[in-house]
Amino acid sequence: MASSSSSSSSLPQTWRYRVFTSFHGPDVRKTLLGHVRKQFSCNGISMFDDQWIERSQTIAPALTQAISESRISIVVLSKNYASSSWCLDELVEILKCKESMGQIVMTVFYGVDPSHVRNQTRDYGIAFDEACEGKTEEKMRIWRQALTNVGNIAGEHFLNWDNESMMIEKIARDVSNKLNTRISRDFEDMVGIETHLKKMQSLLHLDDDDEDEAMIVGICGPAGIGKTTIARALHSRFSSSFQLTCFMENIRGSCNSGLDEYGLKMHLQENLLSKILNQCGKHSAIQERLCDLKVLIVLDDVDDLKQLEALADETRWFGPGSRIIVTTEDQEILEQHEEARQIFSRFAFRQSYPPYNFGRLVERVTKLCSNLPLGLRVMGSSLRGKKENEWEVILNRLENSLCQDIERVLKVGYDNLHENDQSLFLHIACFFNLEQDDHVMAMLSEGNLGLKTLAYKSLIEISTQGKVVMHKLLQQMGSQVVQRQEPWKRQILNDAHEICDVLETDSGSRSVTGISYDTSTIQDDVYIRAGAFKRMRNLRFLSIYKTRFDRKDRVHVPEDMDFPSRLRLLHWVAYPRKCLPHTFCPEYLVELNMPENELEKLWEGPQPLTNLKKMNLNGSKHLKEFPDLSNATNLESLLLDNCRSLVEIPCSIGSLHKLECLFMANCLNLQHGPTHSDRKPELEENSRSFHQHHYTPSHGNNVGRSASDSFRHWSRLRRLCIYSWVPTLEKIPEFIKYLHGLKVLQLRNLRKLASLPELPGSLTSLTVASSVLLETVSFSFDSKIEILCFPNCFKLGREASRVITTIALHACLPGSKIPVEFDHRAIGNSLIIRSDFKRFRICVVISLKEKMEKDFPELLCRIGINDCYAEKLIPEGVKRIETEHMLISSFDLLDKDGWLQQDNEISFEFSATSQNLEIIECGVQILVD
Repeated sequence: MASSSSSSSSLPQTWRYRVFTSFHGPDVRKTLLGHVRKQFSCNGISMFDDQWIERSQTIAPALTQAISESRISIVVLSKNYASSSWCLDELVEILKCKESMGQIVMTVFYGVDPSHVRNQTRDYGIAFDEACEGKTEEKMRIWRQALTNVGNIAGEHFLNWDNESMMIEKIARDVSNKLNTRISRDFEDMVGIETHLKKMQSLLHLDDDDEDEAMIVGICGPAGIGKTTIARALHSRFSSSFQLTCFMENIRGSCNSGLDEYGLKMHLQENLLSKILNQCGKHSAIQERLCDLKVLIVLDDVDDLKQLEALADETRWFGPGSRIIVTTEDQEILEQHEEARQIFSRFAFRQSYPPYNFGRLVERVTKLCSNLPLGLRVMGSSLRGKKENEWEVILNRLENSLCQDIERVLKVGYDNLHENDQSLFLHIACFFNLEQDDHVMAMLSEGNLGLKTLAYKSLIEISTQGKVVMHKLLQQMGSQVVQRQEPWKRQILNDAHEICDVLETDSGSRSVTGISYDTSTIQDDVYIRAGAFKRMRNLRFLSIYKTRFDRKDRVHVPEDMDFPSRLRLLHWVAYPRKCLPHTFCPEYLVELNMPENELEKLWEGPQPLTNLKKMNLNGSKHLKEFPDLSNATNLESLLLDNCRSLVEIPCSIGSLHKLECLFMANCLNLQHGPTHSDRKPELEENSRSFHQHHYTPSHGNNVGRSASDSFRHWSRLRRLCIYSWVPTLEKIPEFIKYLHGLKVLQLRNLRKLASLPELPGSLTSLTVASSVLLETVSFSFDSKIEILCFPNCFKLGREASRVITTIALHACLPGSKIPVEFDHRAIGNSLIIRSDFKRFRICVVISLKEKMEKDFPELLCRIGINDCYAEKLIPEGVKRIETEHMLISSFDLLDKDGWLQQDNEISFEFSATSQNLEIIECGVQILVD
């Protein structure tokens, strides 16, 4: 008779690396094995009772497989053992596994002398003769040899112990020690497994003496990286420390079984209980059967949150000290399951776990939010500080709703806002998501306090760059709130068909403050009445746009139409008329956003523009006359890309000392740029803005000279991009050296550029692309510059290339050989070095198999350190290079969890995201200083 474990046999269990016990007779079962089973259970070593296997002349195939898949076999040699042909065949199989696989065999001499077993003498010989009746000589020879061999294995002799329980305790202890020792050998050929096991052991707190709460730990990552192998090694090494263990393989796809949610839960739970308890688990809940037991369970290849909710939804289902290990390719499943309560608790209670009396309520909330982090944050912030009975009221309302969707959950946060903050929320949702906070405050009178309130309630976030960010689901919820308001209370109109009716019938009201009109959602033409906006005296935000590209203009505007007098936002894509109405007054205007329009001019003469901060006229292909901006003293952004009919930029631009962003790419007919102003702008000390001028001259030197005096006074400029689609520009203006705040300079497609002027010392990044005549560059070796990119600059001389490859931390330039500074070099895409240092520069030589027009591949570097791996993106992208180039990048190795040691073996493997790109050589330079 036997007990065993198998991961793939027909026996009803899935454990591996357990004990197979070979014995004979009910007396042994009731006395010795009854106590052994109990002691094993206390040490986390389970035994399987095989009484249900039907007896025959030969042992069952299931037991043969169980023997081969067990780590240890214990042979209990009682007086009657040799009389059973079944047991003798088991013994032969056990010794075969010992010989072929190194299986551990332990012996217990229960009432017999080892010499009698070895020699088949005395009572043992008589019993053996009974088994040999009718058997062949060959069979008897095999049995005799097996008994001789097992009799020579030192074991526990029952007659040498005064106390049987002490002998059994020693057997259990020996088995536990041998299991742990053996398990470590099973994985010794797997590179890096010990490092992973040490990290997982630390995460699982398996060395703690105290029996702490149960814990769920996940192993996630793409297929093939060894998640299952690590989980098997953990299960193997530490299973002896648990009362019950189970490895549930390949759970993936179980949610596609056709069962409903309840049926799936019952099916998975019954499967787990049958495996871990060796008996049917029907109609039993996991929490009822395992809540007092210390268990180790591996849930392998989970691909749906419902599987986790069915098998390990709460740690309190399992006894103290239990560990549940989950492997999955989907990190989001782990985040949703394991962090839901913590996310909610952080926002509701300002701590990771709820107070004791709120545990049940927290469970209800996380279920209502479907573990969605956004919903958890909003609900937590909304319920913060409320009493239990207030929680009950809100949760009962949500749970009893006919429509238990996430919108209702999110709306709880909105409903708890003050009326002014609700208005601010809706305006952000409809007009100002992803805008800068100072821009939103300029638009809305609610100001900074309202933004802080919304952020506190988790209804918006303020990014580190000061951007107001509202989640898409919250934005959709805000849109729904607007549409469900009573018409006479509605401040914002966002339903396209309702807006059509209002504009065509002049039926707007004074309560309307904003119109958000997506014209791509209508089918028929709309003819706006001249007085459509007259009754909407409080209209401040007008946004007419298209979410789908469509060349057809469906909105028709009368020549004498009056715009609202207090507009702060005018956003109109494809405005159909050649000029704004003569009555248009931009006095309150903060943003004018009118791309892809039919305008030839905006208005006549100077206008009161002191509030204007943004002006976007990109794609104004018919714009010939640019307005006077002398009064736009607060203008920060001016976008004029693709204004192909524009001939001249007025001198008033030179006085815009707050201008941060100027784009004039592809202004093909531009003859004269802005000239110099008498007033020199002052640098604002507390400005956090990023300043950029993006300039595309078409007739080179004329524009360059006329722009010089203006540009040199723009001391706030941080980024300058000069593009040329007409290759006439031969020289970069000298004024660039006076831009003492300039950090980034980009020069693209200047194919006649032969040299560079003196550059400002503040520069940290220089890109010169496709300047095929450029031969020399000059930088001092103590320059602050870190990034030097010269793609397709084929005439760069040897000295210029040497300077670039010596001083740059990141670089791109033509080249076919790794520079000498990189003293570790290899042909191909990989190399290995040994180093105690943490800073490196890497270099690769790349070649294109064929010309790329649209494919912009990325280069990756996979770094292996002492069997741990990290992947880094080489930031210098490869865009339309034409010949062999070298790319240089640098990085520091961060010491994560002590992975850096003395004399580290570090491997570098380079790859590209396109098969069209070939890596020819690679090199590494160790940066000592």
